[in-house]
Amino acid sequence: MQHNIFTTMRSLKFPEGCKGTQVYAINPTGGDGGGGGGCGGKVGEKFLQHLQDLRVNSIRTKSNRNSHPPTNQTSRTNVSVESLLPAGFPTVDLMEPQIESCLKSVDFVESLAAVYKKVESSSQFEKSERFLEQCAVFKGLCDPKLVRSSLRSARQHAVDVHSKVVLASWLRFERREDELIGLSAMDCCGRNLECPRACLVPGYDPESVNDPCVCSRGELEGDFMMGDGGECSTSDIDEVHGGGGGGDGDDDDDFDMSFCIGDDEIRCVRCNVASLSRPFRAMLYGEFKESRREKINFSQNGISAEGMRAAMIFSRTKKLGSFELKIVLELLSLANRFFCEELKSACDAHLASLVCDLEEAMMLIEYGLEEDAYLLVAACLQVILRELPFSMHNPYVMKLFCGSEGRERLASVGHASFLLYYFLSQIAMEEEMKSNNTVMLLERLGECATEDWQKQLAYHQLGVVMLERTEYKDAQKWFEEAVEAGHVYSSVGVARAKYNRGHKYSAYKMMNSLISDHTPVGWMYQERSLYCTGKEKLMDLNTATELDPTLSFPYKCRAVLLVQENKLESAISELNKIIGFKVSPDCLELRAWISIVLEDYEGALRDVRALLTLDPNYMMFYGKKHGDQLVELLRPLVQQYSQADCWMQLYDRWSSVDDIGSLAVVHQMLANDSRKSLLWFRQSLLLLRLNCQKAAMRSLRLARNYSTSDHEKLVYEGWILYDTGHREEALSKAEQSISIQRSFEAFFLKAYALADSSLDPESSKYVTQLLEEALRCPSDGLRKGQALNNLGSVYVDCEKFDLAADCYMSALEIKHTRAHQGLARVYHLKNQRKAAYDEMTKLIEKARNNASAYEKRSEYCDRDMAKSDLSTATQLDPLRTYPYRYRAAEWSVKGSPSGHQELVFIRMKKREIHSYCSYADCLGEVFLMDDHKEAEAIRELARVIAFKPDFQLLHLRAAFYDSMGDTSSTVRDCEAALCLDPNHTATIELYKRARERGNEPEK
Repeated sequence: MQHNIFTTMRSLKFPEGCKGTQVYAINPTGGDGGGGGGCGGKVGEKFLQHLQDLRVNSIRTKSNRNSHPPTNQTSRTNVSVESLLPAGFPTVDLMEPQIESCLKSVDFVESLAAVYKKVESSSQFEKSERFLEQCAVFKGLCDPKLVRSSLRSARQHAVDVHSKVVLASWLRFERREDELIGLSAMDCCGRNLECPRACLVPGYDPESVNDPCVCSRGELEGDFMMGDGGECSTSDIDEVHGGGGGGDGDDDDDFDMSFCIGDDEIRCVRCNVASLSRPFRAMLYGEFKESRREKINFSQNGISAEGMRAAMIFSRTKKLGSFELKIVLELLSLANRFFCEELKSACDAHLASLVCDLEEAMMLIEYGLEEDAYLLVAACLQVILRELPFSMHNPYVMKLFCGSEGRERLASVGHASFLLYYFLSQIAMEEEMKSNNTVMLLERLGECATEDWQKQLAYHQLGVVMLERTEYKDAQKWFEEAVEAGHVYSSVGVARAKYNRGHKYSAYKMMNSLISDHTPVGWMYQERSLYCTGKEKLMDLNTATELDPTLSFPYKCRAVLLVQENKLESAISELNKIIGFKVSPDCLELRAWISIVLEDYEGALRDVRALLTLDPNYMMFYGKKHGDQLVELLRPLVQQYSQADCWMQLYDRWSSVDDIGSLAVVHQMLANDSRKSLLWFRQSLLLLRLNCQKAAMRSLRLARNYSTSDHEKLVYEGWILYDTGHREEALSKAEQSISIQRSFEAFFLKAYALADSSLDPESSKYVTQLLEEALRCPSDGLRKGQALNNLGSVYVDCEKFDLAADCYMSALEIKHTRAHQGLARVYHLKNQRKAAYDEMTKLIEKARNNASAYEKRSEYCDRDMAKSDLSTATQLDPLRTYPYRYRAAEWSVKGSPSGHQELVFIRMKKREIHSYCSYADCLGEVFLMDDHKEAEAIRELARVIAFKPDFQLLHLRAAFYDSMGDTSSTVRDCEAALCLDPNHTATIELYKRARERGNEPEK
């Protein structure tokens, strides 16, 4: 029987106190890094011996051994195994998958449909809260665009100032504008949606959120905040400071009484003062002795003579002028003491207009809380929230937000809400999951929770944090609270906490029960696999992948099990399966780990560089080594390239559609020149192609920060706005940039943003002109290839096929390999199907990531070959929806003449140019002609909907259910689809028909 390092390590006997069972931190010399004492050397020797055995036994291709030899051969021998692998080999026990910290349903379709119904049935005052719930559900789908869309809708329908302030700050945080050098927290993007001043205006006006805000129109701040259109006269201000004069036409004869404060006498008009409030009216006209006096001693009422003069001015003018801050604060206190609502409102608004930075906010929020000044506290809160996450490092801010007393103070002024603490807790969890502040914020979140979904979220997240802190008893308690509130997924947390407390069988039973009580989904089997071994474990892992191929843990676990069997190449292949369609730091780390054992140092360095692009602070090998440190250790072991060589490498990898390789090259280039904005921008494009949106936005922000010219900054700001759903603002940035200097990127951004909507002939012509202008400007081949490709697509839409073909061929000449796909489309539309097929074959041969190429080639071949290509596409990327839709359609027309089936797909592809969801309508034309098997089609769609509730798939399945007469299922799928895209006309019509049919009385 062949032994490996794991079996040997388990069989070794160690003296008491020697940590020999830990494969990591082994020091072969028996020094401090070993397990302790004399055993360290023996363990190290065993480790090195078995590492060498693995190297010898592993089967590697000749190219892996010989390609790119290191420039300094002696440096290879100077790098110790321990420095490269400080934790030894990866083990399954230490690769526990993280429990997701969001709401996660056992049936996302039901959840989407339910939240859609809530949104549609809610009143205008409830809509904002319903969209917040939708946002929480969308977080479980891991789609940042959907989350931002819900936040925008919540802000659009917000009524009160508090909600507007929090939601606008949250939207701003989603773009991380705090990281943009030169921008202030109170800078405005030009629309009411996020304008800090517009947020301080109460009221419901959902149609105005996208209008240009007051800031962009240049209106006076005093007019906006106070709404009074004027200020006090100079004589009024003089009077406050002890001068004479009545101001505003008041003669001395009008004064009929005085307030005495110390030695000062403040003359006033009795009826004006009485108009300030009921208490003043009662005092001056009621049964009190003051009503009969011309002079009233007011010294004991906590207001200075200057403050009282200002109050008298307000009693006449109903306006606040340019009084000193101290005076306005006195007036606010007086207004509270004597219930002067009009004066209080004016002071509140005036003070709110003064809050511009964090220092002012910290000073004035205390006054606001003491004096119950709603608008002032809102303005201070807005600055604090727009300064996040920086403001979280302020002890006073954390004391205010984290403590129960602080929450009560905020609540007394109307500024403690589930919304606020949801926002704060999300940031705290991102910043430092295990901190005490995070725990306290989540506790406040739980205190603010009133609805079931809110309790589920708060308790579940508390459980997740406690589990991370290894406080398993508390974690179990909170997870159980979440389960009791209705969050089934929290059962995973209960099981995990029990397991860590030593109750392994109880955890296993809990997962068994979950699988038997619900329709099984992938994460259930993944979790159960943690609590079993051997074949049973492998079976659960395989079932988890079959049900949900997007889960990374099963691939990682199988890879580690293969490593234990010395099958290193197979382990790499296993990881390649998921890295091919879902790139994540943990999978790249594990592949790099195994590559080091294989002595494929170039492959390891590539993966570590790509990993650091996704997460610059990533700690590898169970947190033992920073990724940058490993890069420095691996660099001498591979061939070194100059910056010019790197550009050539980038072109080669870009043209071979090797996105991870391209990321690694860009990372190396940035290590040589970290202030090159062009490289940061290239990095962001690659990350977007890999669907790593968070990392892409970070790269875009750095591109903007390192820009050396204003026109370049505007372009990158435009891309940030476009990628976060602000299309009009992005267009405005592009136009500003062009007005400063004509550049490729500015024209390209404008063309890209305009082409985002359905183009009429006139718009297509304009986009064509913009792309042509872009191509006339200096740029590199990588970007010009993209512009030529886009221009070709516009020409195809305009049916100018020869011009399109010229564009695609020009793009191919400069190695833009993806242009093969566009050229194939042109050949197909010109009825040259064989040429189209050959063109896509060229792309498949050249592209490293070619799932989309197989999918597209399937359109240009016969039925059997199409099925083969689509099967390959699904294996390479199970997230691509077209293959499932094709197979579902095949079932629906089973047994029909091939011409009918071909008609469906020809119509479908033609219409998809303009409408990505018209496929179900095409199927409707065939249903009446053919015997179909909708049940099989529905099962095909259900496979992918279970892990990817996609709008197209839901719409199509609803159409199948509709054809079968299953009204309730049709309605449910339509509601789920409309939750993702509420404006799609075809789905709305199908939904209305199904509901009408469902409401018809039975005959």
